[in-house]
Amino acid sequence: MVSRIVILACVAGLLLGSSSAVAQEGGDTQLEVIHASGSVYMLQAPGGLGNMGVLVGPEGALLIDDHLGPITDYIMDAVAEISPSEIRFLINTHVHPDHIGGNEQLGEEGVTIFAHDNVRLRMLAPIRIPRRGGTMFPQPPEGALPVVTYSDGITFYLNDEEVRVFLSPAAHTDGDSFIHFVEADVLHLGDVFRTNMYPIIDRHNGGSFLGMIDALEIAIGIAGPETVVIPGHGFGTTDRGGMLEVLAMMLDVRESVQRLVERGASLQEVMDAGVTEDLDERWGRVESWTAADLLPIVFEELSQQN
Repeated sequence: MVSRIVILACVAGLLLGSSSAVAQEGGDTQLEVIHASGSVYMLQAPGGLGNMGVLVGPEGALLIDDHLGPITDYIMDAVAEISPSEIRFLINTHVHPDHIGGNEQLGEEGVTIFAHDNVRLRMLAPIRIPRRGGTMFPQPPEGALPVVTYSDGITFYLNDEEVRVFLSPAAHTDGDSFIHFVEADVLHLGDVFRTNMYPIIDRHNGGSFLGMIDALEIAIGIAGPETVVIPGHGFGTTDRGGMLEVLAMMLDVRESVQRLVERGASLQEVMDAGVTEDLDERWGRVESWTAADLLPIVFEELSQQN
């Protein structure tokens, strides 16, 4: 099932940072509702940015992330198009504005917001995202804060579905949650997993490139041959093979930089070595985060290990 609700492309541009990264520059783009499996759906955001998940059924809907504030009404309309049940619960996979932007409005609608302890803690101050050298967003309002937090994980039993929510190793941030819909066999990995670009490591908010490898290996270990995977960024659902492709890219980057670090190369020498030349066409097409942003982080983490 795919349905479309039109919203403005400029919403996606708020975080993409470049109109050239939006498929229909200056025009309309679409929030798509894509059936994942069972009673679980993916809400694909403009430009593949900040994708959401939703479990629907007679006991109410559970929403995973809520993009940016300006599209909250469209999110509620999209859920209503799938099911007449109201949104009861919301899980934020991490702290970035394109995943918590609808919190305040949904909270006012009576939705109970869940997140890891670190997500709420980091929402008590202005939020920094790493793209383009770092961009600051205002501190979220009181009404946007999660009202239930967890240290390791929490499980929902809703609409004949077991929903396991658990902290991943520090990866994109230090508050990343994975969501496993057990009966539907669906994984939502937040921004630990994206299919359209190099991984973004938010060191300011506790992220780690090596931790992201560990986290993705955990997700791959959970997934079976029929598992449907919702990426935090990217187009459409994917599967275990899609995760293996991303893992192979990250391992390639790690091994290439590791060889240079072991030879005593400087950061500049790593940057000049062209270690991602064979990867850039596939993974380096989003201008606001390229290998030039990723490699210094990889170099620093690997240098600290030696």
